[in-house]
Amino acid sequence: MSSILRRSGAAALVTLLALAAAGCADDTGPRAAPPPVPAAAATAAGKNGIKLPDALKDLKNWSADDLANWAAAHGFKPELLKGYWNQVKMEAAKGLKPKDANITSAKSPSRSEVQLPSAVAAVAEKHPYNSATAVVGKIFLSVSPTSDAECSGTVVSDPVNPGRSNLVWTAAHCVHQGQGGDWFKRIGFVPSYNRAGAASGGRPATVEQLAPYGAWTMDDGYIDPHWYQEGSDRGGPASQFDFAVIHVHNEDGSGRSLEETVGGSIPIWFNAPADQITAASAYGYPADTPFDGLELEHCDTRARLTPYVYDAERPPMNAMGCTMTGGSSGGGWFAQRGGKPVLISNTSVGNDAGTFLAGPTLGADALKGFDYFSRKKH
Repeated sequence: MSSILRRSGAAALVTLLALAAAGCADDTGPRAAPPPVPAAAATAAGKNGIKLPDALKDLKNWSADDLANWAAAHGFKPELLKGYWNQVKMEAAKGLKPKDANITSAKSPSRSEVQLPSAVAAVAEKHPYNSATAVVGKIFLSVSPTSDAECSGTVVSDPVNPGRSNLVWTAAHCVHQGQGGDWFKRIGFVPSYNRAGAASGGRPATVEQLAPYGAWTMDDGYIDPHWYQEGSDRGGPASQFDFAVIHVHNEDGSGRSLEETVGGSIPIWFNAPADQITAASAYGYPADTPFDGLELEHCDTRARLTPYVYDAERPPMNAMGCTMTGGSSGGGWFAQRGGKPVLISNTSVGNDAGTFLAGPTLGADALKGFDYFSRKKH
């Protein structure tokens, strides 16, 4: 299956998120995007003269200055979106599918070595959504001048601005074409989309009902250089770095942060040991059949995550059973740490049968990029 953009709510995740709220006062991705533009020529990536693509071999040794210089050369150009995402455009957006798992290219597990996880049925969250799930929302974007798409994302904690985060975690393929291509256009985030269920069943609804916490415009973003250089429409080594963090703002001029508006955020557990994850939940807004993109869905598993690797020298992906489809790409994977919910991954790839999803391990590269981005002035 290709990356998924488009809707589940189960008790396990609700419990995790409820814990977070109490402490506060994906393959699933977007629908198919247009072909990536040709890879850009290698460019300097830092004061040390590091150049792409050779720089990928030494990414772990990049300094903060190297990341800053690379991001300056390949960064997102802010846009003014006020009023663009109305009800018609949001409901017409197509879910970005998780990237095609490309099982034949996976080094592990192979069918002779590891049994892929069994399907876990997605469950729809009951309306009105619990306040703890307000951190989960839909990402809207334009993949061409005439085609809009959608993914999923999560409000994550910002260590530099505790209690006032404007950061959203998602999949890289939900915001950038990959392979030296460009950022998608008109990227916005709507937390707790259709929270009260006003639009469920195809009923007409106001923008205020669809976006109870407002629509937030992306003004900056970070993707791993591996995705920029290698990302494609199929699962592969670049999928092991298929994550992104974006910075957003509300164009209402209030100055109130996203975290303050929704009532919380989720911390990220970087380098989470897979053998310590005994239960996990994946959330998102799947939109492809049999879903319609209007409902928050989730898959919950108590089975250990299954290793899923394309390049053994890179941080592994992990798979879990889940029936969510396109639109769920970028949705957060949650586990417990110290009795509190944490984000451990995001939906990146899946299969056409709709039985499992796989997401990247958020290791040292993800941590380095996140630290750089959170400290950056936006």
